[in-house]
Order: sequence, then C-alpha cells, then structure tokens
Amino acid sequence: MVTESARVKVKRGKNESSAALIRRFSRRAQGLGLIREVRDRRYFERAKSKNVHHKRAMVSKERSEKYQELVKLGKIDPAARRTKGKGKK
Repeated sequence: MVTESARVKVKRGKNESSAALIRRFSRRAQGLGLIREVRDRRYFERAKSKNVHHKRAMVSKERSEKYQELVKLGKIDPAARRTKGKGKK
C-alpha cells in the first residue's frame, strides 16, 4: 500500500533539463511501485454484500420466469429477441 510518506519528491538540478527531471521522477515512481499499484487500483470494485447479491439474483430470476411465461402464452416471439449492442443502424 502507498502511504502518505511514500510520495516522490524530485528537485531540479542546476543544469538539468525538464525532460531529464521528468525521467528521474518516473524512475523513482516506478522504483517505489507506485505506477503498478495505481494501475491495479484503477478498476477496483468493492465486493457486493450477500443481501445485495441475493436481491439482484432474485430480480433476475423473476424477470426470466416472467419472460418464459410470456413465451409460453405466445405473447412474445423468442426468435425476435434483441441482442445486446445490436440496435438499428
């Protein structure tokens, strides 16, 4: 874990170019493992609680049962089912 004290500080030398300064900064950040950790955290999602997970499963099950019932009654044609991302062009 990155703590507050693990920040990278770089001071510019007398005859140092800005490109060299940035290069030195990025090397230090890589050495501390900051870049890897930030990339790992980028898409982090908290785990859902059991109640939330169960509730979503119940809603999903209820929807599919309702759909199947409508198909049996002939109110929905299963062949005309829409697919994700395939809208009208």
